[in-house]
Amino acid sequence: MALAVPATLSPSKVTSFKDCALAFRFSVIDRLPEPPSPAAVKGTLVHRALEQLHCLEPAGRTLPAALAALEAARAEALADPEYLALALGGDAEVAFHGDAEQLVRRYFELEDPTTVRSIGIELRLEAQLGGVRLRGIIDRLDLDADGELVVTDYKTGRVPGIRDEQGRFGGVQFYAYLCEAVLGRRPARVQLLYLSEPVSIVATPSEQSLRGLRARVGAVWQAVERACAHDDFRPHPGPLCDWCAFRAHCPVFGGDPAGARALVPAAVG
Repeated sequence: MALAVPATLSPSKVTSFKDCALAFRFSVIDRLPEPPSPAAVKGTLVHRALEQLHCLEPAGRTLPAALAALEAARAEALADPEYLALALGGDAEVAFHGDAEQLVRRYFELEDPTTVRSIGIELRLEAQLGGVRLRGIIDRLDLDADGELVVTDYKTGRVPGIRDEQGRFGGVQFYAYLCEAVLGRRPARVQLLYLSEPVSIVATPSEQSLRGLRARVGAVWQAVERACAHDDFRPHPGPLCDWCAFRAHCPVFGGDPAGARALVPAAVG
């Protein structure tokens, strides 16, 4: 039976399909619920603090202001179902918020926020590419000293190895394409700010890199359409399986994908 094709693609959806087509189906097509992870919730907390920091006038973007923004984000999280689902308490809660504070402090080792000229924060962009609509949220869009666009993406996880680095930049090149398509200007550079080290990884988008991005996204979209047409989403076993929320439904581990479909009405209703 043919399945409904997703309405849009985002960088995370592209990566999900390439990592494991079956997990993509569970998440994007079937929309099975996924339990929140401490790492993801912590990343949301830190992103929220840095978003609020860059809403301030440049002179006010100090470390105390950033820590105050983090505390405000923490207060907001107390009413967030994903945060509450972590059921943190005692030492675990102290460690969780201590790690978040350390990530915010390390941000100041990567750049001086008082010199940043932000023109877009948590900027939502959409553009058509062939038969698919691309959608993405840019953490920060800036103007550099020459008035050129700079795309910045905060990362709260570990710094990738050399083999994974290009995959990470695929997502940021995705944002560069959206800027060019929607705003009519190609960013002068894209940068990943890894707060855990801290390390900044920078690349310059070119016509060649964006042409490659268009080709890769087009190929992924065609593969998604074929998989939906034939209901053929195959698992791709690997190291990520240990953290997969859908492992119990995967045939590689004795699960039944068809049985997972019975959970769909509860998930989407």
